[in-house]
Amino acid sequence: MSRARPSRRGRRTVADRHAEIQARIANVTQLQAVVTAMRGIAAARAQHGRSLLSAIDAYGRLVGGAIGRAAVGATADETPAASAPPRTALVAFCAEEGFAGAFSEHILDAVAAAAPEALIIVGTRGAAIARERGIEPTHTAVMPSHVDALPALATSLVDMVYEMLAEGEVSRLEVVFGRQVSDSAVAAERISVLPLDTARFRPQKRTEPPLTTLPPAVLVERLAAEYVFAALCATAMHAYVAENDARLRAMAAARNNIEQRLTDLSMTEKALRQEEITSEIIELCAGAEAARS
Repeated sequence: MSRARPSRRGRRTVADRHAEIQARIANVTQLQAVVTAMRGIAAARAQHGRSLLSAIDAYGRLVGGAIGRAAVGATADETPAASAPPRTALVAFCAEEGFAGAFSEHILDAVAAAAPEALIIVGTRGAAIARERGIEPTHTAVMPSHVDALPALATSLVDMVYEMLAEGEVSRLEVVFGRQVSDSAVAAERISVLPLDTARFRPQKRTEPPLTTLPPAVLVERLAAEYVFAALCATAMHAYVAENDARLRAMAAARNNIEQRLTDLSMTEKALRQEEITSEIIELCAGAEAARS
């Protein structure tokens, strides 16, 4: 009984499928290299930013302590009273780039709950997602890709906020940013920065007012601006670390999916290669039988 001889059209189909699978494996392998590089960059940035957080927090505490000492000599008449009702300016630190999971969405959920009169969104990707949600920011800013540029960002935000305060557009400043709460989770945190509550900075022990060349109220006002700068630096750094941590987790999940995809494609390639070899053997056997007959 003669064996069925596969047609040339069938052989070409198997060969074409094999070549297609090989091309897909090559493309997925290149994608794996890109994801690995992005994961490494995100890990390096997060680690660098995390190493600077303690110094930035210490700077904020130092300015807060100076405010507390300077406020000892300020009288109630020299301290301006807060206007009512307050108009809030909210600075939201979102993602600058994509591939960060739902990082920006969590921040924008907190923004929607706050309902501020003025909204400053830091992060190009976050601003785009906000507009898709129907949230139009008053101002936008770019989130730097390197920690060295964060102080310049904080300076520009301070100038922006104090301009709105001077024009009477707002009387209160709040910040929403991402803070890492565990190895696998980032939570949106909302804090109030202005008006400054000098009472929480006052030293617990009774101390003499410091010797200064400025009136205590003026000194407190200038230190308050420095404290706002320190607070924005700290929140920007926390947001920077949280965004890169979110991207790190997203890239880790993508890498796992790519590895599984490569495993599936490799198994398919082996099956097609075996089918191709079997077809060749059947053809050779059929040709040998035909030659003998």
